[in-house]
Amino acid sequence: MNFPSKLVENAVNQLSRLPGIGKRSALRLVLHMLKQEKNSVEQFGNSFIQLINRINYCSICYTVSDSEVCEVCASEKRNKSIICVVEDIRVMMAIENTMQFKGVYHVLGGLISPMDGIGPNDLRIEELIEKIENNTVKEVIFALSTTMEGDTTNYYLFRRLKDSGVKISSIARGISIGDELEYTDELTLSTAIASRMPYENSLAK
Repeated sequence: MNFPSKLVENAVNQLSRLPGIGKRSALRLVLHMLKQEKNSVEQFGNSFIQLINRINYCSICYTVSDSEVCEVCASEKRNKSIICVVEDIRVMMAIENTMQFKGVYHVLGGLISPMDGIGPNDLRIEELIEKIENNTVKEVIFALSTTMEGDTTNYYLFRRLKDSGVKISSIARGISIGDELEYTDELTLSTAIASRMPYENSLAK
């Protein structure tokens, strides 16, 4: 693709590094921004600069946050004895949007995936174990995608937690096998959480 401007080419190259954005889509976005007011484009760019320079990760649950402790963990209205284990912030947001879950979260930062070179030590599993050992936790809910990677992670966590004395639950399988939770509609997701079952019941006998 030949560009009439190095500035345009550089902007296109940067945008095309984003997931799902090819060179043609990036060019369309760049040309769209060139039609906007300069102030509007500056605000657009500054929002990402501020994101990189000022974003925090919650010191308790590890979700992204504007402060050291996120709003969920800081809230006195949340039940700190119930921890919902999620893959990343997208799933946490999906569950929060149901407005049904009143506990707190633990963001693993991914799923165990040997094919991708991701093992247990690459996730925040030890932090979860430590949290359970040092706090009054009554229940841990596995809310991971019903994929092979999600099931592998569930089982690994179950093996690590089964002797901890806490109740271990898994979201109900009303969600289709292979589904990514972030794309599940809010009604189905809230029902799956409300109808959670002991994780042991989901294991093949």
